[in-house]
Amino acid sequence: MKENRYDAIVIGSGISGGWAAKELTEKGLKTIMLERGRNVEHVKDYLSATKHPWEFPHRGGRTKQMIEDYPVLKRDYPLNEKNLDFWVNEKENPYTEVQRFDWYRGYQVGGRSLMWGRHSYRLSDIDFEANIRDGHGIDWPIRYKDMDPWYSYVERWAGISGNRDGIAVLPDGDYLPPMEMNVVEKDVADRIKEHYNGKRQFIIGRTANITAPHHGRVNCQYQKQCALGCNFGAYFSTQSSTLPAAVATGNLTLRPFSIVTRILYDKDTKLATGVEVLDAETHQTYEYFADVVFVCASALNSAWILMNSATDIWEDGLGSSSGELGHNVMDHHFKCGARGTIEGYEDRYYFGRRPTGVYIPRFRNLNGEQRDYVRGFGYQGGANRHRWDGEVAEMSVGGDWKDAICEPGPWQIGFTAFGETLPYHDNRIFLDPDRKDKWGLPTLAMDCSILDNEEKMRIDMMNDCREMLEVAGVKNVKTFDQGYGFGQSIHEMGTARMGNDPKTSVLNKHNQIWDAKNVFVTDGASMTSASCVNPSLTYMAMTARAVDFAVRELKRRNL
Repeated sequence: MKENRYDAIVIGSGISGGWAAKELTEKGLKTIMLERGRNVEHVKDYLSATKHPWEFPHRGGRTKQMIEDYPVLKRDYPLNEKNLDFWVNEKENPYTEVQRFDWYRGYQVGGRSLMWGRHSYRLSDIDFEANIRDGHGIDWPIRYKDMDPWYSYVERWAGISGNRDGIAVLPDGDYLPPMEMNVVEKDVADRIKEHYNGKRQFIIGRTANITAPHHGRVNCQYQKQCALGCNFGAYFSTQSSTLPAAVATGNLTLRPFSIVTRILYDKDTKLATGVEVLDAETHQTYEYFADVVFVCASALNSAWILMNSATDIWEDGLGSSSGELGHNVMDHHFKCGARGTIEGYEDRYYFGRRPTGVYIPRFRNLNGEQRDYVRGFGYQGGANRHRWDGEVAEMSVGGDWKDAICEPGPWQIGFTAFGETLPYHDNRIFLDPDRKDKWGLPTLAMDCSILDNEEKMRIDMMNDCREMLEVAGVKNVKTFDQGYGFGQSIHEMGTARMGNDPKTSVLNKHNQIWDAKNVFVTDGASMTSASCVNPSLTYMAMTARAVDFAVRELKRRNL
């Protein structure tokens, strides 16, 4: 093999990139995985995973300096000193907000697979057919039957725990034993199911936390410190699962600190020949060559790479011939719902800190119902006990006070809704040539917002939750809407969507770029609609499916 020559190149090392590397190497392809950030070694580099709160200088919180240095991250929970190194340096990596856009990034080996929420659900045909049914966006080029075996394939390897609940809108998968709901959740679930005659379900979250030893990984210890890295490998990440599998083949080269600036394209063959890389440490430029390229840099960064590629042929970049590259940006709008307290369980508690909540699948706009908006939403949440909150400054001394604060407080239960955002063409990202990053590269500008359909949906997202809690006997129920910034769900999708027609889409049904059939995009960029469920499991399945197709095409010499 010539220097810098491989069978395959994978750009990005997060959930999609890790899967691409595993599948390509296990099929015998010499593969290089390029990551723009630093290396993070499993266990060794989880520096905060075993620390107690008092071992952090600021008890795990945030400082004024952190707030100044991270003007975007400070907008929500991610900004804290426990795992700050897992989040991108915002001063080195700026972007432009035409409209507010909360872009939470992780530039390191493993990407955001180290910090993700781990809810893992399949899309159903209700989702794959949504666009063609209601006329928003374009039709998906695939259906559930195309994805079903690949969902099973990645579930079995990643280790998804959950129940087979028999819900049409939320297809069952191949699961490890589920985690258990606590006593309040079980009772509330029974009351909701009875009141709505089974039309609304309340189930344990299907999560990428293993509940039994699995492929050399140790089952979850219920510490709920997942975002700090897991020394047990109990949740799915690149480091715990796909990277070790790829390394074991002997076919993987991992190169961190490698910023892919463009895909190299041959206009005569209409194929990519490789990629150009800027070394993030030395600022030296290198080229790597391969027969196939998998772009898995995350929905926005994958689009950025394509926009910077083959601009001598297409002004707006590789894959832009349809006029859709960078458009149709989607996220899940959330941060609204309801919560309250529940009585009668003061003598009951629960074990450990379960790392997943409970889930209420979508029930709106199904079976002929039509609200004043299209699509729907699901809920994530759960029940727990407050800490004792009877602290009074002048009484906060003595043995009685110490005994009191060891007692748990009242039970509470609440849910946050996650709603589907439609694929609006005008929700877009584009290159801002006037604003450069640390390496002198053009940055992205974001021009996205939710519109009337989503605003109407948010009313039901609150009121439906209040109604369900009240019929279940929950007291003092209050709705809330904390406001939503586009991107805040960290579920960016749609910038290089799949489709049936090269005139209206960037990718075909195999995740190939229409304009370069040996380039595959399998992360959130490829999504044609958003559904209302967490999307990462779909990225895994689409990546495994696309690799299988790509390798077969390589063997047939069609790429």
